[in-house]
Amino acid sequence: MSSTSKDAVTLRAKRSKKPSDGKVRRNVEIFVLSAPAILLFVCFVILPIVLGAYYGFYQWKGYGLPSKTGKFVGLQNYITALKDPAFQAAILHTFEVVIGSLVIQAPLAILFALLLNQKFKGRGLIRTLIFVPYVVSEVIVGTGWSLLLQKKGAINEILSNFGINGPDWLADPKIAIWTLLLLISWKYVGFAVILMLAGMQSIPDELYEAAKVDGASFWQMQKSITLPLLAPTLRIWVFLSMIGSLQLFDLVYIVWGQYVSTTAGVSTMATYMVREGRGAGNYGYGSAVALIIFVISLIIALVYQKFVLNRDLDGAVTEQKEAEKRARKRAKEVQHREVAALASEVK
Repeated sequence: MSSTSKDAVTLRAKRSKKPSDGKVRRNVEIFVLSAPAILLFVCFVILPIVLGAYYGFYQWKGYGLPSKTGKFVGLQNYITALKDPAFQAAILHTFEVVIGSLVIQAPLAILFALLLNQKFKGRGLIRTLIFVPYVVSEVIVGTGWSLLLQKKGAINEILSNFGINGPDWLADPKIAIWTLLLLISWKYVGFAVILMLAGMQSIPDELYEAAKVDGASFWQMQKSITLPLLAPTLRIWVFLSMIGSLQLFDLVYIVWGQYVSTTAGVSTMATYMVREGRGAGNYGYGSAVALIIFVISLIIALVYQKFVLNRDLDGAVTEQKEAEKRARKRAKEVQHREVAALASEVK
């Protein structure tokens, strides 16, 4: 019996030194589940970035290996791009689009969301009409608006019926950038409205009920309750809008084309990359421009995430909980006052 008990103790001691089967199984599951995603990320994100940076060191026509069919130029492609006035203008136009889109879409999205957050007939139809442009292909949107906005297009024909000489919406540099901003806002404001509406519907009704009891008006409630609690959603939308504007290509390329966009003052970093890379047959230069665009977007994204989004992740839940506590406290105070008033009436 004594030898058997000693063997059992020794076996338990050996087992205790080994990692638990559950931990090993969990690690295996994590590896198996994450491996496909990591592989896809490396193949379709990391590898193209590395190859693009490599191609940017060559004057290369796009066929064969750059080291064999191209000419090594070092950092010359990057230096040329940064010094090119056309690329500098494209960067300026891109940031005009970034800022202009935010300034135009944010107020519209909030106002539409406030409207659609109310109960009235036809609300579902209006939601659909606002959101439809967002899901329509850029090719369809760009082709349609390009036909409408031509010098002799439908819009100028309508204006001429009222004795108004319509401008050249697409070629006039003073007007083209505003035309682009309006097209972008028309197409993408629906996405912003849906986000704002979802954020508003997540706000507890108790807050509004307590504010009504205190005599707050509709606009006072929006200022004191809706906008502060909507701020995290608004900041996330700003981030998505900025990244999308930095990558803007489809609408500009379809409506203006790669050459008209330059003379009209609406060329973006992406259209410059395609024009000078694929259009000119210098894929090495285009790769260098692509890497510059990536670095600019990455810097903006990291700065915005560090100073804006991280604060939301840490404080949004706490802020909403504190607001809910204040609302419940205010509701209890109102109930106590009502009970006290009833008691005084009974006496």
